[in-house]
Amino acid sequence: MMPHDLPPWPPVYQQTRRWLAAECVENAAHDLVVLLRQAHGRNGQPTVAIMDSRTIQSTPESGGHGGYDVAKKRKGSKVHLAVDTLGQYRALTVSPANEQDRAHAGELAAAVNAATGGSVPVMMADQGYTGASTAEAVAEQGIQLQIVKLSEAKRGFVLLPRRWVVERSFAWLARFRRLARDYERLPALVAGLHVVAFTALLLHQWMSISSP
Repeated sequence: MMPHDLPPWPPVYQQTRRWLAAECVENAAHDLVVLLRQAHGRNGQPTVAIMDSRTIQSTPESGGHGGYDVAKKRKGSKVHLAVDTLGQYRALTVSPANEQDRAHAGELAAAVNAATGGSVPVMMADQGYTGASTAEAVAEQGIQLQIVKLSEAKRGFVLLPRRWVVERSFAWLARFRRLARDYERLPALVAGLHVVAFTALLLHQWMSISSP
């Protein structure tokens, strides 16, 4: 059911890779985040970031760069994401799914610093990031790691403060069919297509605000 007047796949894919390598889409996403935050009456750069990860299942096209996530019981890639309190994209990294979340906390904190100019003093995460070495890795970037957890035992589902924000961002991404599975040979392209999806979401929000 695809239109017949689309360009051939190879040149489109090659040009997309050029744009991603030149960080054209990344820069557009960061500019849109600043505009949207200011439109909501906030500072252009956040002071708090929230991080988490999700596992994307491998496909025959993705090759062997994935790993087996024992908790999720699937082989694939793990996307480590940091968002602001509005759920807007700030940074992400990609790793094999068998690697622990806490092992990439320092790398993600460094990416947040690079994207925000060091405006984020606090990063929030769930108990998967607990550990002295994780806190030290994040602290090396000048950021304090704050673990969000329940103060007492609860029965059933309980919404954790601020933790739902990043989960909502993952839900936004899950609506893109290309991100439902890992179809890419290179982890950098997995990350790049997530940025493309976020840019589309940010553009939609900006058009909703700016249109008369």
